[in-house]
Amino acid sequence: MLIEYSDASAEVRAIYEDIMTTRQTDYINNFWKTLAHDPATLRRTWEGVKEIMSPGALDAVTKEMIYLAVSTTNQCGYCIASHTVAARKAGMTDEMFAEVMAVTAMANSTNRLASGYQVVIDERFKG
Repeated sequence: MLIEYSDASAEVRAIYEDIMTTRQTDYINNFWKTLAHDPATLRRTWEGVKEIMSPGALDAVTKEMIYLAVSTTNQCGYCIASHTVAARKAGMTDEMFAEVMAVTAMANSTNRLASGYQVVIDERFKG
């Protein structure tokens, strides 16, 4: 069950307000509405997302494409949908999407091979 703004406690409404203000929207998505059942988890998760996804050394489109790649690897359909939209809003083109998916697929493939074969790490790759 989703907790809508109108049904939310004052604590949850305050977090919803911060989400809407930060994201410059009047919409709270279902991820946050679901987490609202546990206000501590909602707050902790929102604070983490807000901090990590805020402007920094990486631009918004790069951060969103990394999030999309990890979401794809973890097979989270909700996050794939959400971060594809966010990445496109930040400037991801069709060509960028295709390339990030190709890199993600290749990394997953080579990661599994290296793990399965238990490849010894080269000395030059260490610290």
